[in-house]
Amino acid sequence: MHGIPKEEDVLQEGDIINVDFTTILDGYYADASRMFIIGKTTPEKEQLVRVAKECLEIGAEAAKPYSFVGDIGHAISKHAEKYHYGVVRDLCGHGVGLKFHEEPEVAHFGRRGQGMLLVPGMVFTIEPMINMGTWKVFIDADDEYGWEVITGDELPSAQWEHTFLMTEHGVEILTR
Repeated sequence: MHGIPKEEDVLQEGDIINVDFTTILDGYYADASRMFIIGKTTPEKEQLVRVAKECLEIGAEAAKPYSFVGDIGHAISKHAEKYHYGVVRDLCGHGVGLKFHEEPEVAHFGRRGQGMLLVPGMVFTIEPMINMGTWKVFIDADDEYGWEVITGDELPSAQWEHTFLMTEHGVEILTR
């Protein structure tokens, strides 16, 4: 599930949780998220959290100057699919700057050599949402904020995120 917690949402031993936060400094946005395991959890959930982080790292490695957004998505989905995980297609990374969501949209699935060209000076997030089951998700129609996203099969999901600056030599993590 992705969303804003409600008062009745109480974390239990074994839960996994993603904390997503945004900062604004001198009018510029950045976005990041981290996963946390509450106490001890199952090996399956531990693996999901680890693979989701690996997907972020692999996506960052694929982001090279003058490569394409599709290169990032291809690398991420290829790794996640080794574990038979679903890569959410309805949510994506995004450019950040003077606004919270800017171009480019950074899909976490895709084909190499497709999508927007990545050039030095671009600032964007990579934030793959990796599901234990299907890639499909739905928005909870009863959620007052419109942020609650649930996996189609209601299996666990994990997500890590960083904001990156594309340089002449590759990406620099701005949200370490």
